[in-house]
Amino acid sequence: MKSTQTLTFQFERTLSASPIEVYDAWLNPKIPGNPWNAADKFILDPRVDGLFFWSLKGTAHYGRFTEFERPGRMQHTWVSPNTLGQESIVTLTFKKQGQDTLMTLVHSHLPDHDLAKGHEKGWNYFIGVLGEQFGDGSRKKYRWDEAHPAEINNTESNS
Repeated sequence: MKSTQTLTFQFERTLSASPIEVYDAWLNPKIPGNPWNAADKFILDPRVDGLFFWSLKGTAHYGRFTEFERPGRMQHTWVSPNTLGQESIVTLTFKKQGQDTLMTLVHSHLPDHDLAKGHEKGWNYFIGVLGEQFGDGSRKKYRWDEAHPAEINNTESNS
């Protein structure tokens, strides 16, 4: 039976770049901090009704882009094992703040379940890495163990 209660997570980061730079970086699989960069396999068709698929460590994520308003907003659906196969919605906005951009990511319509709550940690990690691509230019690379420290600790304790 499908749960009627849903979760919504909202994340904000101020990035030292213009809205168009941040918007474009979110869609560029070569830039760490977006989901496509971390993928072992991915398909990305960034246009309205375009599909995406990405897999990381055997876990598949997929959805359909529903909105593009470059450089201010994009939206897509999101389905993964952690959404219990239910479609959720990811909305990103990019607002100019002086020389910077306020990036807001809202992930809504998630099932009220422990697996879905993991999106909070995942999105915080990804957009934190994305933020490091601007400003001081540290260009941090995606690291599985930083994104999933509990899994590494569980694996080590099971050895």
